[in-house]
Amino acid sequence: MTFNTLTTSLSDGIFIVTINRPDKLNALNMAVFAELNLVLDEITSNAAIQSVIITGAGSKAFVAGADISEFSTFSKEAAMQLSAAGQATFFRIENCTKPIVAAVNGFALGGGCELAMSCHFRIAADNAKFGQPEVNLGLIPGYGGTQRLVQLIGKGRAMELLMSAGMIDANTALQYGLVNYTVPAAELMDKAKAVLTIINSKAPLAIAACIRSANAVFNENVDGYAVEVAAFGDSFDTADMKEGTTAFLEKRKAIFTGK
Repeated sequence: MTFNTLTTSLSDGIFIVTINRPDKLNALNMAVFAELNLVLDEITSNAAIQSVIITGAGSKAFVAGADISEFSTFSKEAAMQLSAAGQATFFRIENCTKPIVAAVNGFALGGGCELAMSCHFRIAADNAKFGQPEVNLGLIPGYGGTQRLVQLIGKGRAMELLMSAGMIDANTALQYGLVNYTVPAAELMDKAKAVLTIINSKAPLAIAACIRSANAVFNENVDGYAVEVAAFGDSFDTADMKEGTTAFLEKRKAIFTGK
């Protein structure tokens, strides 16, 4: 599949999706959202894809924000439609049953920070910068940033960043719990691949259940504990559970099939 704003590659079960607008610092526009949704269809349907890395082209930016040039003609109604569509795309990332990791190279601002936060976790290059600077434009985050930032770093820190339009560096993001690791920029993709290689060796259905159960913490409409009970029970009907427990008792490495 060929895209205008993205590039993709698949190796050893790891699917790399690169936002490819380096001349615009990989800014998000409607074309990017449309192609992200097509990529998510591929991720969901392609059994060869076990996990995903999302990153940005070039060394300056993961995604430096939304493409503000598109905003000038928007009405209130069009803006709300864009916000809802962006949120829907990021919900798909957040709720994908295959692990999606953000490899943050450079600026992750505005919509870029929101994209990174929708991934299951984040690994940052040491030159990464995070922020939600929308109030500088008389706006607020529209793709879930006000919600996920509070969830990830706490209300007080999130409120300060949202209202001040401040940026934090990679080490501060690590301290806040926004990212799992910081590494030299040259080692970013290797680190992301190394973590996902470990995850890919585990039972795929159990990984998917972990994602659903952990996401339930933030869904007010469901009982996360009940989701966990059901997922725990469902796992007993899988071939992977039987293989995993048998391999443990036989003191050998399990071979999972995702069934």
